[in-house]
Amino acid sequence: MSLDKSFLNQFVRVTEYAAYGASPFIGKGNKIAADQGAVDMMRNELNKINMKATIVIGEGEMDEAPMLHIGEKVGTNTGPEFDLAVDPLEGTTFTSKGLPNAFSVLAVAEKGNLLSAPDTYMEKIIIGSNLPKNLLDLDNTVEQNINLLAEAKRKKPSELSACVMKRARHEHIIKALEKMNVKINYITDGDIAGGLTVIGDNPKNDIYLSTGGGPEGVIVAAALSCFDGQMQARLILNEDEIIRAKNLGITDFKKKYNIDEIVKGDVIFCASGVTSGDLAKGIKNFENKFEVTTLALHKSQAINKTITNIYKK
Repeated sequence: MSLDKSFLNQFVRVTEYAAYGASPFIGKGNKIAADQGAVDMMRNELNKINMKATIVIGEGEMDEAPMLHIGEKVGTNTGPEFDLAVDPLEGTTFTSKGLPNAFSVLAVAEKGNLLSAPDTYMEKIIIGSNLPKNLLDLDNTVEQNINLLAEAKRKKPSELSACVMKRARHEHIIKALEKMNVKINYITDGDIAGGLTVIGDNPKNDIYLSTGGGPEGVIVAAALSCFDGQMQARLILNEDEIIRAKNLGITDFKKKYNIDEIVKGDVIFCASGVTSGDLAKGIKNFENKFEVTTLALHKSQAINKTITNIYKK
């Protein structure tokens, strides 16, 4: 079943106002205030939409930031039932320092069609479209996965580019890639934007290989599914997180999830720029109005467009 196309513009407005809520704090060094500004605006706009929606992927559990929490109900409590994955401000540090690639983002699916997982870490392999199904595997070595990808793309490993988050935990990945002469494009944070660098006709990267946030993984999967991209992911759970995962209905704690197990059916994805970056231009504040740009995707409608809106303050 498809999501009604009339909802796309309503959800675009949600992320655009959330981006606006964060915008007064760009470069001000206060990431908590920026996050709170985005959260408050996002919640306010979500509650105007005629829907019965549940936040299944929220932000903030891990760092005790302001949050739209897992299990929270939003909407007017009339209309269709949706599951939402939200990150009102992806890139709180980027916002506080005035750096690129901060944005507000959400993904929407029918009830039961998004993986509900605790706010924990997640191993991820992400590749683009037009490749053999389930090509790569988390239990392969880095070398095996790179060779499989190179063969499928009819390239040499040295002609591939990989996106990796610069963390000590990825040292083994980096060493393997360097040994194979794969070009590495590092990111410091923001693995939603990083994961989406594999999509498009001329992608910046051929593969994303890192352990990042679980909530971000579900949001990336929603966008990737609109592009026929591929992802395999596995949650990394400590004892406390296993209890939380059980409460969310997860029973196999070492399960490898392919993209169609993370996101099922139709999906809407919106990402509105706070600071300019790979997905959208940053917000522009004027005296009586603000201008905001959004990447908007709707899978069943084959919509992939960048929208710029101006709102009165």
